[in-house]
Amino acid sequence: MQTPSPKHVLRFAVALLAVLLGLGNAVAEARPMAGAPDSFADLADRLSPTVVNIYTTQTVKVQRSPHDFPQEEMPEMFRHFFGLPSPFGNQTPQRDLKRTSLGSGVITSTDGYIITNNHVVENADAISVRLTNYEEYDAKVIGRDPKTDLALIKISPKSPLPAVIFGDSERLRVGDWVVAIGNPFGFEQTVTAGIVSGKGRSLGSGPYENFIQTDASINPGNSGGPLFNLNGEMVGINTAIYSRSGGNIGIGFAIPVTTARNVISQLKEHGAVVRGWLGVMIQQVTPELARQFHLDRPVGALVGEVSPGGPADKAGIKQGDVIIEYNGKDISQVNSLPNLVSQTPVGSRVNMTLIRGGKKKAVVVTIAKLDEEQAAAAEGGDQTSQELGMSVQDLTPDLAKTLGIKEKSGVLVVNVEGDSPAFDKGIRRGDLILEVNRKAVRNAAEFAWAVNAAKKQGSLLLLVKRNGHTRYVALRLK
Repeated sequence: MQTPSPKHVLRFAVALLAVLLGLGNAVAEARPMAGAPDSFADLADRLSPTVVNIYTTQTVKVQRSPHDFPQEEMPEMFRHFFGLPSPFGNQTPQRDLKRTSLGSGVITSTDGYIITNNHVVENADAISVRLTNYEEYDAKVIGRDPKTDLALIKISPKSPLPAVIFGDSERLRVGDWVVAIGNPFGFEQTVTAGIVSGKGRSLGSGPYENFIQTDASINPGNSGGPLFNLNGEMVGINTAIYSRSGGNIGIGFAIPVTTARNVISQLKEHGAVVRGWLGVMIQQVTPELARQFHLDRPVGALVGEVSPGGPADKAGIKQGDVIIEYNGKDISQVNSLPNLVSQTPVGSRVNMTLIRGGKKKAVVVTIAKLDEEQAAAAEGGDQTSQELGMSVQDLTPDLAKTLGIKEKSGVLVVNVEGDSPAFDKGIRRGDLILEVNRKAVRNAAEFAWAVNAAKKQGSLLLLVKRNGHTRYVALRLK
């Protein structure tokens, strides 16, 4: 028998190692991911009865085309030919159109209270709810809160219903498993699973955004449906997706249940939401601002303006302060502060920690009630000024690039009403407002504050830019 050479032994060893590694990889691929459940089936069976499908109908007025007249009506051109009067007089021909939409909801009590999104039931003439046992009920709106996009509706069931258990969204961690159940594109009781991809997300449409981001598949029709943890507790209300195509690309957003619980409780009791008010305009602390304000890292909410006579002003909070703690909770992101303030009962005394001149300072603030004018000033995004007759929104980088605007801040005019002070003075859609009363405005929130502050004077001076040229516009308030 011939003794194998060292070269042949080495080749055999390499081949054997490759086979063993291949088997190992195959076993690793077959093994479930660490922490992943073997199946979501038991969870889906238990939770699906708490989720409902919502169908709404809305009547809208639409323009009639020449080919869209009912058969029993003579077309306008023939009426004119025969010298007959128009059935519409001098008005533009219109017709009623029934528009339907789909959404989801979740049962919160055995007697038929259901949470959904405000945009699911807003302006609906009729709301129908279908249970998993195919029973259908008419629903009535108990209350809506557009600021958080939540609504509470009610049905009168024949027997007690299964209801969800509320969890604690604050305990969610990025990477935790979550399950979404809803009615995407009309496919009833669709169950999808994923993980928490992020927390504290904002889409830039209001001050009360503090979304949970998830890669669980969420599509149109999932709106208003629940997001569950693996204990079967509801931790969020699915509300939005980020998508250029309109379909799921793995970026969905849910309203945290801690926010929803407070809103729904108030809607159930009062039919509306009463929010706390601090009286400050805040902004994100960037690395550059952190260095300027002597912070170790970019954290907290930078106070850009203090409302005169407001709760913050009375407590001694000043422009340039950085709020880092509210009622024992760290303010790591700027959008967490408005949510905490809004959920604080009016009249409560709250301990706050801020940094001023590089040193920590403790203050006590008595929270007041937020009224509509204060809400308009506090909210960013799209703002409407009834006094001026126009709407504005923040100038985002994408908008600036699209419109060829070099400025990085300002407010963009998105609509101007005819026969309004703004229209009469020549302000038009697409104009960029840089200053109000000789003071720069960087966003829609600052614009709202400035207009509100100018009411006592009865007029204001705007610096407006159009086609690369700036001019001053003086306006009188209504």
